[in-house]
Amino acid sequence: MLNSVTVIGGFLGAVVLGGFTVSYLQATNKTQLIKLLLAFSGGFMLSIAFTHFIPELYSHQANTIGYYILLGFLIQLILEFFSGGIEHGHVHFHKGERMPWALFISLSVHSVIEGIPVGNALSGVGHSIEHGHSHDINSLFFGILFHQIPVAIALMTLLLKTDASRIKAWIILLLFGLMTPIGVVIGMTVGAEQIGLNEDIILAVVVGIFLHISTTIIFETSENHKFNIFKLVSILIGCTLAFGLNIL
Repeated sequence: MLNSVTVIGGFLGAVVLGGFTVSYLQATNKTQLIKLLLAFSGGFMLSIAFTHFIPELYSHQANTIGYYILLGFLIQLILEFFSGGIEHGHVHFHKGERMPWALFISLSVHSVIEGIPVGNALSGVGHSIEHGHSHDINSLFFGILFHQIPVAIALMTLLLKTDASRIKAWIILLLFGLMTPIGVVIGMTVGAEQIGLNEDIILAVVVGIFLHISTTIIFETSENHKFNIFKLVSILIGCTLAFGLNIL
């Protein structure tokens, strides 16, 4: 079973890997491999949402949980108004412009929220952890991890286009990399009940965020408005892996 050190190190390492890919391997968010990685992460997140978390959440709070899933979807919609869709690989930026801090704050809020239910699961708050099912935290961890890498690539691509130096770009990227671990720590140390929320509500909000990001990634077409066969295969691989992880 995953522990806090592995989870926090994994999230931070995923962001560093994304930054390294751009800074030293000269890849960008336009690279075909990055687009396929996004498609894979979209398929993975969509699969764990539909096959695992949504059924589990409805089994706990069937009457009201849908409102919180919708709330998460809408929260992500609002956050993307400020982030410009960087969560699914979009970088609308011209070289030499100043750092768009609204984008960074929006992306950071998104990351902190995602980390909270992971922290809840690590601390044993969640229902599934209480019943000994470790795939709750595994699904959450890998869903976020697989998506952090292409997001970090998109963010580093943007940072290197700003008027910031390479060192400053790395500092900002590492600050972003700390956001999901901060969410994990909050989830571990501040129980959901202490802030007047049920842990299922927080998880439902994150599932809504997953649904928004994954469906946006999946339904976006390529530049020539055709659904790329490689993207389809990447999505199917992500769905299959998530399904396999869920039944282990």
